[in-house]
Amino acid sequence: MSQEPGHYDKVQAQEKWQAFWEADRTFEPLDDGSRERRYVLDMFPYPSGDLHMGHAEAYAMGDVVSRYLRLKGFDVMHPIGWDSFGLPAENAAIKHNTHPSEWTYANIETQVRSFKRYGLSLDWSRRLHTSDEEYYRWTQWLFLRFFERGLAYRKDSYVNWCPKDQTVLANEQVVQGHCERCGTEVTKRKLNQWYFTTTDYAQQLLDDMQQLEGGWPEHVLAMQRNWIGRSEGAHVQFAIEGRDEPVTVFTTRPDTLFGATFMVVAPDSELAQELVTAAQRPAFDAYLEQVKKTTEIERQSTEHEKTGVWLGLSATNPVNGEQVPVWAADYVLADYGTGAIMAVPAHDQRDLDFALKYDLPVRTVLDVDGTDPAVTGVATVGDGAYLNSGLLDGLTDKLSGVSTIIAQLEEQGTGTGTIQYRLRDWLLSRQRFWGCPIPIVHCEQCGEVAVPDDQLPVKLPDLRGAALAPKGISPLAAATDWVATTCPRCGGPAKRDTDTMDTFVDSSWYFFRYCSPHFADGPFDVEAVRNWMPVAQYVGGVEHAILHLLYMRFFTKVLRDMGMVDFDEPMLKLLNQGQVINQGRAMSKSLGNGVDLGAQIDEFGVDAVRLTVVFAGPPEDDIDWADMSPASSLKFLQRAYRIASEVTSTPDVDFAAGDAALRKATHKAIGEISQLIESGRFNVAIARTMELVNATRKAIDGAAGPADPAVREATMFIAQSLSLVAPYVAEEMWEALGLPPSIANSIWPAFDESLTRDDTVTMVVQIQGKIRGKLEVPADVTEEAALELALADEGVQRSLAGREIVKVIARLPKMLSLVPGK
Repeated sequence: MSQEPGHYDKVQAQEKWQAFWEADRTFEPLDDGSRERRYVLDMFPYPSGDLHMGHAEAYAMGDVVSRYLRLKGFDVMHPIGWDSFGLPAENAAIKHNTHPSEWTYANIETQVRSFKRYGLSLDWSRRLHTSDEEYYRWTQWLFLRFFERGLAYRKDSYVNWCPKDQTVLANEQVVQGHCERCGTEVTKRKLNQWYFTTTDYAQQLLDDMQQLEGGWPEHVLAMQRNWIGRSEGAHVQFAIEGRDEPVTVFTTRPDTLFGATFMVVAPDSELAQELVTAAQRPAFDAYLEQVKKTTEIERQSTEHEKTGVWLGLSATNPVNGEQVPVWAADYVLADYGTGAIMAVPAHDQRDLDFALKYDLPVRTVLDVDGTDPAVTGVATVGDGAYLNSGLLDGLTDKLSGVSTIIAQLEEQGTGTGTIQYRLRDWLLSRQRFWGCPIPIVHCEQCGEVAVPDDQLPVKLPDLRGAALAPKGISPLAAATDWVATTCPRCGGPAKRDTDTMDTFVDSSWYFFRYCSPHFADGPFDVEAVRNWMPVAQYVGGVEHAILHLLYMRFFTKVLRDMGMVDFDEPMLKLLNQGQVINQGRAMSKSLGNGVDLGAQIDEFGVDAVRLTVVFAGPPEDDIDWADMSPASSLKFLQRAYRIASEVTSTPDVDFAAGDAALRKATHKAIGEISQLIESGRFNVAIARTMELVNATRKAIDGAAGPADPAVREATMFIAQSLSLVAPYVAEEMWEALGLPPSIANSIWPAFDESLTRDDTVTMVVQIQGKIRGKLEVPADVTEEAALELALADEGVQRSLAGREIVKVIARLPKMLSLVPGK
C-alpha cells in the first residue's frame, strides 16, 4: 500500500477489503455439509433512513459472534434483509406524492452501502425484503394455512385508533395515551378485525421456555411469562336478574366468594350492552363514550382513578344467595377472561378503591393482619384465617379453602376449576396501504373465502400520493377496481379484504426464508431449515422482548404442527444490546444531542468506531457516546498494525523455538479470549487483546526482537482477535505478515494449556492458622518436598520453636498448614 511504513490507512483499507470480500464472496457459507453449520442472525433492520449509532452497536455485536464462529471452523450463515413494509414509508409517500416503494427501496440502497462500509460479515446472496412480491406471496400463503387450521378469524372489537394515522394500534404502540409515531391522542373504535389465535398456544409458549433457560436473558423470559400470565382458578356462574343465562367470571381466589359484594363488567363489552337496563341506558352510553377516550394500558394503571356506572340490575352470588349490584367500570377489560369479574373489595385494592368511591359494601373474609380495609382504605392481600365465609370459617389453609369452594361450585353446577391466561389473540389487521394484503375475498353467498394458492400473491394496486391519504378506512377500500373481484368458490361478485397485515407477521417467519431465500415451491425449503436451524445466536434490542419474540415463537409452533419444522423454538441464544445515548439522554433532534454515525466513521474509521462500541461495556449496557474516545481506539489500532509491520520472521517459522514468556502470554490470551467471547463478554476480550499487544511490543523492543517466532505467533493471534471487531486493520495485519487473504478464512489457534502453566508457585506456610512464610516452590511440588522446604525456612523455624509437627494439611502447590504439638 502507498503509505508510510507501520501506518494503517483506514480509508484505503476499507475500500480495498470491501472490494475483496465482494469479489471473493468471502462470507457466503459453503452449505454443503462439509462443516458443522451455525446460523447467526441480527434482528431485521427497518429502512427508515441511513444507519445510526444504535445500528453501529447492534450489528457490531452480531458480527463478533459470526466472525468468531467462522474462525472456529464452522460453516456460518449470517444473512441480511429488510423489514420493508410499514407506516413511515406510507407517510413519506403521501408527503412527497410518490409510491411507498420508491422511498423504501431508496432507503434500503442507502443502508446497503453503509452496511458494506461497516465491514459486516454478511451473506449478501440471501438478501430479502418483506415488501417484495416473492416474499409476501408466502406471507399470504402462511396466512391461509393458519386460516384453514382455524387460527385466523375475524371479530368485532374495540381497538386503539390513531385519528391522524387512521389505523389500529397495538397497546405497545400507545404511549401515555398517544400514538408513538405521531403523538396524536388515541381513541377507541369498534372495528371488524382479523386475529391469530395465539391463545391456543399459551401453555406451549410457557412450557417451552424451559428450552431457552441459559440461552436467553432471564429478564426476557420473565417478561414473556408475565405477558402470557397463566392463572389457576375457577369459572364461577352468577345468575343475572331477568336473564336466562348466567354470567361466568374467572377468579384466582374462589375461596373469597363470600366477600364478593358486587360484580363489574367491561363497559366496552357485548355483555354490558346486553345487560344494561333501559332506565340506565343514557347514563351508560355517556359513560362508554368517556371510556373510549382512554387506552387499555391507562385503564389498567394503578394510578388511574377508577370510574363506573350501575347497569340497573343485580346478580346472585352462588355461594350465599346474596343479591349483588352489577356495574360497568373501566378497570375491567373486554378481552380479558369473560369481560366480567366478581369484586371482593376487602382483598383487592382496585375493587376497594371502586367500592369506597361508590359507597359499595366491603366485607372482610380473610383475617390477614387484623385490620378492616373499609376503615384503612388498604386491601389486605395474602392468606389468613377465613371468617364470614360459611363452610370455610375456621380454616387457615388457602389450598383447602380453594378446593372446598370449587367442589361446592361443581356440585351445585355453578362453577368449575380452570386455568386462564392474560395473553390475548393477536390483532393483525391494519387500515393502511403499505403492508401485505390479506388474501381473503368476501362473498354475500359464501362468506369469507380464501384466495386460491395459484392466484397468490394478491398484489397491491399502484396507489401513490394523495390516494394514500388516511380516510378513516384503508386506502385500499377506495381502489374500487382492485376491490371488486369474483368469488373463487361460486364465481359470483365478491370484494377483496381491504386491510393489510401487521408488519409483525412479516418478521415472524423471515428467519426461515433466509435458509432458502429463492425457493419457489413454498415459503422455505424444509430440508434447508433442518440443516441450519434453530438459530445459534439471535441479536437485537430488548424493546422486542415481548411481542416480536412471542409472535415468532408462536409461528414456529404452528409450522411445527404443520410438519414443516422439527423443533419447538427458533432461537437457541438471545443477546440484547443496550442503547447508544449521548450526554446521559437518548439521542434526538429535539435535544440536539444526535451523533452522526457516518461523520464518526469519516473521522476515525470503521474499525475505531466498532472497537469503541464493543469495548465500551457489556453488550446489554447502554453506551454514553459523550464518554467514548474513538480517537484512542484509532491510536491503539495503529499500535497493533505497527507490530505486524515490524515482524521479520517467515510464515513457516517454528513457534516452539520462540520466547517462552511471550508464548505463555499468547496462549493464556487464546484460552481466556475464547471463553470471554463464548460467554458474551466481548469488552473484556478486547482488554485481553490490548494486554497481548503490550506484551508483544515489549518483546519486540526487548531481547526477543521482531524476528522471534513467538512474536509472529502473538501477532497472528492479535490480528485474529481484532478481526472480530476491527476487520479492516486485521486484514492489513494479516497481509503484512505475509499470509494469504482473507483472515476470515483462517483458523482460530488451539489453546495449549501446557504453555500456560507456571514453573513455580508462591506457597503460603501457615502455623495454627497464621501465615509464617511464603516460599517459591515448583508447581508440581510433592507434600514431602514442600514440608522439607517449609521446615528449612527461618521464619517457620522461629514460629515452631522446636515443637514437633503433629499434623500437616496440604493444599498444594499454594498452601501448607502445620499443626505443632504443645
